[in-house]
Amino acid sequence: MKPASFDYFAASTVDDAAEALAAAGGDGKIIAGGQSLMPMINFRLVKPTVLIDINRIPGLDRIELRGARLKIGATVRHYMTATNSLIEQHVPILRDAMHHVAHMTVRNRGTFCGSVCHADPAAEMPMMTLLLDGTIIASSIRGEREIPAPEFFVGSLMNSLEPDEFVTAVEIDTLPSDTGWGFEEFSKRQGDFALACVATTMRVVDGVACDVRFGMMGVGETPLRLVEIQELVEGNKLSDEVLDRVGETLSSVLTPNTDIHASADYRRHLSGALARRALRDAWTRAETRGGRTHG
Repeated sequence: MKPASFDYFAASTVDDAAEALAAAGGDGKIIAGGQSLMPMINFRLVKPTVLIDINRIPGLDRIELRGARLKIGATVRHYMTATNSLIEQHVPILRDAMHHVAHMTVRNRGTFCGSVCHADPAAEMPMMTLLLDGTIIASSIRGEREIPAPEFFVGSLMNSLEPDEFVTAVEIDTLPSDTGWGFEEFSKRQGDFALACVATTMRVVDGVACDVRFGMMGVGETPLRLVEIQELVEGNKLSDEVLDRVGETLSSVLTPNTDIHASADYRRHLSGALARRALRDAWTRAETRGGRTHG
């Protein structure tokens, strides 16, 4: 299909974009990469009266280290995130996750922040933002607003932005150098949306897991941060008994959908298998990196 007609505005500053979005009265859309937005426009799932292009705004294409946090600007492409030295040094699990994002053409144009805004529950960047205690920075004519990730993702393809707000950056935690990580995703074809995915990080101190994070996607209406699993692993050695309890807990707490790709039961079973692999990888890396740090 062809899109409905719309106007186009190339913003040169954040204030320009905010004013144009406010003037659109809820009928404007921000475009950076456009890899999710343009197909929706072409199918007339959305019919904006104006597209506001933020690609010319200086400074939004940067990844910056700010204390113990990384700030990822709104026009940072997926390939930039995948190849950035700060990401590799401070958040290597995000680098690994990037290799699962769609296909090369999408990674070349699509943006980290755009994926977060799209809020697809089977996409990697919303899950990683939640896992890494992300904060979404939104701008409007009223100024800036910081939205914690758990408050940002409110449903499938739904976020908590106001109609006149747009995202200028996402901030995420960096990880201590002795942190191990595991990332396991299963899809029918490389680059397709995941049937289930697990991302986890931990440190190993005095022979037990600590600072455990555990996130999932593809098994709910939003990305998930599963405190139940974190508490099961925290303070324990990663034994077969602990892994069995993780699988049992996932079976009881997950409520995935059944669709044309997989049944809910299959997704629950798959989640347990992926969790075992990811947790073992994280434990092994944490032991190795902890020994390197303290040796």
